[in-house]
Amino acid sequence: MRTSGVLLPIFSLAGKYGIGCFSREAYEFVDFLKDAGQTYWQILPLGPTSYGDSPYQSFSTFAGNPYFIDPVRLMEEGLLTEEELKEEEVPQGRNIDYSRLFDRRFLLLKKAFNRANLTDDASYRAFCDKNADWLTDYAMYMAIKVSFHNAGLDSWDDDIRLRKQDAMERYEEDLKSEIAFYQFLQYKFDEQWSLLKTYANDKGIKIIGDMPIYVSGDSSDVWANPELFQLDEEMRPTRVAGCPPDAFSETGQLWGNPLYTWDYHKKTGYDWWKKRVGKAVEWYDVVRIDHFRGFDEYYSIPGDADTAVNGKWMPGPGYDLFKALDPILKSRNAGIIAEDLGFITDTVRQLVTDTGFPNMKVIQFAWGEPDADLPNEYLPMSYKSNCIAYTGTHDNETMYGWLKNQDKTTIEFIRDYTDCHSLSLKKLVRALIRQVMASPADYCVVPLQDWLGLDNSARINTPSTLGNNWAWRMRPEMLTEELAGEMKKMTALYARKNILDYKHKAKDKEEELTKKAE
Repeated sequence: MRTSGVLLPIFSLAGKYGIGCFSREAYEFVDFLKDAGQTYWQILPLGPTSYGDSPYQSFSTFAGNPYFIDPVRLMEEGLLTEEELKEEEVPQGRNIDYSRLFDRRFLLLKKAFNRANLTDDASYRAFCDKNADWLTDYAMYMAIKVSFHNAGLDSWDDDIRLRKQDAMERYEEDLKSEIAFYQFLQYKFDEQWSLLKTYANDKGIKIIGDMPIYVSGDSSDVWANPELFQLDEEMRPTRVAGCPPDAFSETGQLWGNPLYTWDYHKKTGYDWWKKRVGKAVEWYDVVRIDHFRGFDEYYSIPGDADTAVNGKWMPGPGYDLFKALDPILKSRNAGIIAEDLGFITDTVRQLVTDTGFPNMKVIQFAWGEPDADLPNEYLPMSYKSNCIAYTGTHDNETMYGWLKNQDKTTIEFIRDYTDCHSLSLKKLVRALIRQVMASPADYCVVPLQDWLGLDNSARINTPSTLGNNWAWRMRPEMLTEELAGEMKKMTALYARKNILDYKHKAKDKEEELTKKAE
């Protein structure tokens, strides 16, 4: 079935308390998507963010972001007061101030924790027992991190960094309350996200969530499972991830994430990956795997390198990993999206084909010189059905911002392709949305900013930069009945949902006109 959806991170939702969360506004957005005839809500990773605020660099691949916990619900449970919430209010639509959030939100959540009666809470104990294989290490990791003034793992004292038994016992005893606090946060996160996801699913809205291929070096994943990664005896990375030099960067991209010891993962039957994907399909209906190419080949850079120049390509696990994961995906009826953007080789294309996962097409990448003998694979006419068509992703400019930055030749090509020669650039955004909606792709996802025709001040992320990223928030008045109606009409017109509803409305309109004529 042809379907469509909207990309909007949780943190970009409207709300009073400085960041989008699992609040009333999230439920209202689900209602908006339903009214707009959509099937999917695509969000970014839900993990707790670290320095730089990127959801792709998280303290745990299993934990949720405490910032997303709705403080109003905590107030309704008697864990916070109206006065305490009033002090946290910020003007609607203001971009996220992560510094303020970090300084204040955990103090607020600590108040809720101190008032919670966890001793008699059977559901809390059940949650801790069910998630003990990752929760215990994560909560302890965060408690220790706070005790070191939030320093990264590589700056901790050697005894606890290397998990010496006596140090583990000492910290566990000394930080007992702080450890329980971080367990409580995960309990509340899980409780609130489960309610929101259930509400969305009951409304016919499925959640697409991101899973980064790599984990942060400053994470409980690395601290608790060093054998999974290419580390030395001192737990320092021997090889790290990145991308080689190209036309955009003479020195390449040095991401710095520790690389996996794939031989070890294979020996364990990919046990950690099964747990990781199991958690992902518990959270999401569809999982978009970032940097899918890394499963075919990954770029390996020396751990002490300053740039990515001296890296080399190494073989990844390939189809063997996804064969091992298949039973988990089938048991939850979960989907996978392969993020295969960038320079893609024939072997990556073959891996995508072998898995059967839909891949991604972004229309912003389509507008080089027109060549009738070799159509650009990102032009809508080139799409295969088993793909997801996007106007842009979280890493792209908004469509309006992108159009404003294109040269005359590119704009002329777009106007010729869409047969829209007289439209303003803002209205040309709609024409490009129409192109991806009308394309052969089975799935189509459009960022909310593109439906709204916003410029680059609403951009989510500019890769390889720090500051001003992951901060944009919508204003509540942006979600209008008029916009929902326009989205629903276009969605139905191109048979992405409610095509019968569209026909019925047309028939009703025809009957209405006939009666007036009589």
